[in-house]
Amino acid sequence: MKVNEPVIKVQQNFHQSVEDVWKAITDLSDMKQWFFDNIPAFEPSVGFKTQFKITSEDRVFLHLWEITEVIPFKKIVYNWKYEGYEGNSFVTFHLSETDNHTQLTLTTKVTEDFSDTIPEFKRERCLAGWNYFIKTSLVNYFNRKH
Repeated sequence: MKVNEPVIKVQQNFHQSVEDVWKAITDLSDMKQWFFDNIPAFEPSVGFKTQFKITSEDRVFLHLWEITEVIPFKKIVYNWKYEGYEGNSFVTFHLSETDNHTQLTLTTKVTEDFSDTIPEFKRERCLAGWNYFIKTSLVNYFNRKH
């Protein structure tokens, strides 16, 4: 992922209320069911930091998250990077409510280039990952709940 590449954007409509979608993206027990099951802690408050490891092939990625902006039931922004690897990004979950549904728009904006030599850091892999999390995993999470 590079600074000069287009922002990654994934949108999905949910039949759930904005409160239910907000809970799914900000409550630790909910997040563990559709996002990463090993997130040790999470609080939707500016300045909150957490870290956890994800293994992919023979590499371990220590995810470093810091919450930089919160507007309850509307938007939460993470600074997202990995210990020991170049690159920096901001991930925004934005919620809007219209006509009995909630639209989630996720964007990833790169502010410092990630390495070309790591396959997981290529734009296509990031986009595929977010499409999976938002359009498959989160959708399935809500389908299981109702």
